[in-house]
Amino acid sequence: MKLQRFALALAGVGMLAATAASAPATAAVRSDPAPAIAHPAESNLKTTPNTKLASGGCLQDVGFNTPTPGINDVLITPAKPPRGEWYAPFKFVGTRLNTTWYGVQTDAHFYYHSLFVQGGTLYRGVTYFDTEYARPTYARIGSGWTSFTQLVTSNYAITSPNRSYLYGLSTNGSLYRYAASGATFRALGHFAGFKGFKAMTVVAENPYYDTLLMTTKAGALWTVRIPTAASTKPILKLVRSSGFAAYESLAARGCGDRGGSLVTGFDNETDSAYQYAMSKFNGSATAVTSYGRVTGGTIPGTGIFPITGHWNQLVGE
Repeated sequence: MKLQRFALALAGVGMLAATAASAPATAAVRSDPAPAIAHPAESNLKTTPNTKLASGGCLQDVGFNTPTPGINDVLITPAKPPRGEWYAPFKFVGTRLNTTWYGVQTDAHFYYHSLFVQGGTLYRGVTYFDTEYARPTYARIGSGWTSFTQLVTSNYAITSPNRSYLYGLSTNGSLYRYAASGATFRALGHFAGFKGFKAMTVVAENPYYDTLLMTTKAGALWTVRIPTAASTKPILKLVRSSGFAAYESLAARGCGDRGGSLVTGFDNETDSAYQYAMSKFNGSATAVTSYGRVTGGTIPGTGIFPITGHWNQLVGE
């Protein structure tokens, strides 16, 4: 597994729960000693703010939950077909939903932070990779998340004010937005009209808006720009009208210096992932290149999520 071991805390708002307790059911605190999570040089982890990926590197690190329960990842090299390199899984609690894992390197620690849902409860966790054993920690945030089928986070950490948003797609057909506030989240309202949508990931984050890439159950692909202004409605643009119905989850990573993205979709029925290269999003004018099914193994989980660095900002729209 080439992930760099995750750590759940909300980026950009000083909420790292290094001493988090209150672990969810069946919490595990050790991992297989085999290497896990991509090395910073391979996953383009940034230790200082930067809006571009390292030169010559457009690798995509994608994580997924495993039935053990645990966490694993696959490092995907774009090609036709894309080449996957799987790494050793490590023990983690059973999860229903996972958000982006953000990597942080300090003088004292290397860790990842993110959020996950177990049943109907939201947790924040931090997983340390200072030794050959992963050391996950967990902190309960609260219940009430049963109706959500998708959760994603945006993390703007380049300039002040930093911000971290959580977006949730509910079975009631609405898209909800929350802002990190201390050790919990503050509701910022919701947007109706998303009943037919299925999977989503973040492709742009800046001081003025976030952009989500979303699929519909019928297979269409849309961008959804959500201004940071509380009362402003989302702006939807159709990218493709069909071809994306099979995916239960999406993961995106910026690629190059022109706003391009690598997007991987996960098909739960076949335990497989498919990668696409997409230009800077501009509705139906967006260039979309299908690289096909990721080779080298299968994904025996229920969903995928991005793995990136705390300072890697998405600029896909």
